[in-house]
Amino acid sequence: MKKLRIVFMGTPDFAVATLKTLVEHNYDIVGVITAPDKPAGRGRKLNESAVKKYAKSQDLNILQPTNLKNEDFLEELKALRANLQIVVAFRMLPKVVWQMPEFGTFNLHASLLPNYRGAAPINWAIINGETKTGVSTFFIDEKIDTGDMILQEDIDIKPDENAGSLHDKLMAIGSQLVLKTVKSIEEGDVKTIPQTETKNIKTAYKLNRDNCKIDWTASIDHIYNHIRGLSPYPAAWCTLINGDDDLDIKVYKVDKELDNHALSNGTIVASKKELKVAVTKGYIIINEIKLPGKRAMDVKSLLNGYTFHENAKML
Repeated sequence: MKKLRIVFMGTPDFAVATLKTLVEHNYDIVGVITAPDKPAGRGRKLNESAVKKYAKSQDLNILQPTNLKNEDFLEELKALRANLQIVVAFRMLPKVVWQMPEFGTFNLHASLLPNYRGAAPINWAIINGETKTGVSTFFIDEKIDTGDMILQEDIDIKPDENAGSLHDKLMAIGSQLVLKTVKSIEEGDVKTIPQTETKNIKTAYKLNRDNCKIDWTASIDHIYNHIRGLSPYPAAWCTLINGDDDLDIKVYKVDKELDNHALSNGTIVASKKELKVAVTKGYIIINEIKLPGKRAMDVKSLLNGYTFHENAKML
């Protein structure tokens, strides 16, 4: 049985579940590396990462380097004498960092690798209409998410699942997969397999304004999957043309309704209780929406105080 000294690297809530699991199983966490505090809100008050907040609550040693190649940071890292590093939702590491510990550096990724390497695997699995995804652990190498695989666990994606609910499920099973991986390393029986490279590997591209925009000319299933794959964050968006108003709005919750209508794509059909957008072979029924400068609200609340003109459209 190997005596592990672990450095944990992560920043958001997704990483906290794994760190918490390791702490609760009494692993020796000799250091926690997370993002520097960032100004946020109107007062520009410094905001601590979710991982830092949890690490502080456990009196763990915290490092917040701005440059992972900085000599002072590297000396601090070496001084921790870690023999294993675990990465969950952090940034790309330089070779000098991931090669440092005796038992290597492994990463938890929220997809069934080799598919959905990249920044937003949870979102893209839903956007692309997948019915199954999962979590993978692998040893880090020079490229992004390409290292030798250690363990995987899959999970079904429900037809009405959104990115938020899937995130929480993968966060939970991911923490347990990391625990299994650590135990395997600790017991010296870890086995790895190279990732299979094919032409059909799907990529989890970084989300941006362009790929979050709703294309109302796409198929009804594509639009439905796109919106739920971006909900609640960063949220799908489009432009509402309503009389003299051109408003960029966000759409969070929708249903779909198949129907052979004769309306052009993007046409709004509004009643006192329902808001629908005509698309090819049906309608997207909007249930939760956000107008500029307003909070997200259910559509019934919106329709109580907002009027859609006869020729209103979504673009």
